[in-house]
Amino acid sequence: MNKALKQIFKATGLHRQHIAAARMLCERHGLATLSRFRSGRDRSSGRILCYHSIGQPVGGVNDVPPNRFRRHIDLALHLGYRFVPAEQIARTGGTARDLAITFDDGWTSVLSAAAPILCSYGIPWLLFVVSSWSDHRSAWAREHILPWRDLERLAANGVQIGSHSATHPDFGSIEQARMIDELNGSRDMIERHLGFAPISFAIPLGQSMNWTPTADRMAHEAGYETVFAQAEETRPSGTIGRTFVTRFDSDRIFSALLRGAYDRWEEWV
Repeated sequence: MNKALKQIFKATGLHRQHIAAARMLCERHGLATLSRFRSGRDRSSGRILCYHSIGQPVGGVNDVPPNRFRRHIDLALHLGYRFVPAEQIARTGGTARDLAITFDDGWTSVLSAAAPILCSYGIPWLLFVVSSWSDHRSAWAREHILPWRDLERLAANGVQIGSHSATHPDFGSIEQARMIDELNGSRDMIERHLGFAPISFAIPLGQSMNWTPTADRMAHEAGYETVFAQAEETRPSGTIGRTFVTRFDSDRIFSALLRGAYDRWEEWV
């Protein structure tokens, strides 16, 4: 491929990213407006929040600035919520005022930025890692993803660690044999490096189309007890819903999120 074509494809990709981000911003604001009369008081169970990176711009729309992340916590506490382990909500349902925090992928900023903030509030949290990324098999992973030694430090400090697969594929489109490799391979790798086999799994991409009944069966056969998805009202049967948090989530949007404004919303890609 010549240089001109590479530049065109790169520009096209960036253009699509900008369109997706703009659409996401509009959707988040629009749904927040539509939900302004919804109090969230009719909710009887807890809510699990899904973050990715904190102050690591390469994460794009998934990256929440540290000051905004801290503001989310302060706002939730001000509104009367309490933070509990995600597994507690998954296991019991929790109460309407229970919140949990999870992170996907294993970005370096989870250790450098998120962990100190969460520690200062005494908030428990759960991190889902992509095992091959933590192996640092690529220059990209070495620059942006936590290595096993840092994951070991987090686990030693009480952070719960779960699997986010071996390579982050779309389970809605891969064959059963690869599902088995992704599920078992990641679990085995985490056990080898951290000394325990995780019982929690977060679906890569996390949308309703990214998981199948076959994948769910394979996950439980591999030893996972809990499978986390996103979009509570559209999540695949048998999974635990989480609420996706974006860099656009101001006080207004985050308050709407807690009221359930995005319980049917799925990220547009």
